[in-house]
Amino acid sequence: MAEDGAETDGIRSQLLAHLARLHAAGVEWVPDGPPLEVAAAPAPAAPVVAQAPLLPGMEEGIAPAVSGLSLDERRQALQVLAEEVKRCTLCAELCSTRTQTVFGDGTPGAEICFVGEAPGADEDAQGVPFVGAAGQLLNKIIEGGLRMKRSEVYICNILRCRPPGNRTPLPYEAANCRPFLERTLELVQPKYICALGACAATNLLQTTLSVGKLRGRFHNYKGIPVLVTYHPAYLLRNPDAKRFVWDDLKLLLQRMGRPAPGAKR
Repeated sequence: MAEDGAETDGIRSQLLAHLARLHAAGVEWVPDGPPLEVAAAPAPAAPVVAQAPLLPGMEEGIAPAVSGLSLDERRQALQVLAEEVKRCTLCAELCSTRTQTVFGDGTPGAEICFVGEAPGADEDAQGVPFVGAAGQLLNKIIEGGLRMKRSEVYICNILRCRPPGNRTPLPYEAANCRPFLERTLELVQPKYICALGACAATNLLQTTLSVGKLRGRFHNYKGIPVLVTYHPAYLLRNPDAKRFVWDDLKLLLQRMGRPAPGAKR
């Protein structure tokens, strides 16, 4: 009995203390009646995403500081990130319809990084970005317009999985994939970025302006100059727009301190 009385006194003391706190907070009365039973809504099940092993110096959920990493360490970090992308299941539709993920092509330290929209059928089959018809045209732009080799630039997309039917990436898909894009750019550390098409520009620069209103001048992504131009797939459908891309390339070459093909040195 003594133990029951002590327990009751303890509950009474806690209740009085709670009422005193309510009064101090300005509560003048409490309703009389049985307590309300509020069922807690079940938390939505989070998708299971397998985590790739972290490199030394990397912390969970925090992008690594790459300023002090060598090119070889950054190359290794890109490989680790690519393995993480392979195991990503955030977008249920994309991971259920893809053949494989398409990470990127190139090496860290590339002077230019081209950012496109999403993999197509050829890219989904081969696991390499821009290898289809649009990719062949991009190769001509790189080699003929910039006088560079494809191996000298870095190429990736907003999405790392092919959308069914090559549809435009949905906003939530781009948002899910954005951390991979940001970490890729942090590791590659390009001096310039070329956004290919409206989807790349919209998601990279967080803008709603059209390519026509964005091209012809440089924009900024975390201190990196960004040039927006038309996607090679658009050029295949609208060959007359190639002249605008050529103007954009000359602007990029001028900013890089390189002569345009045919120009006098």
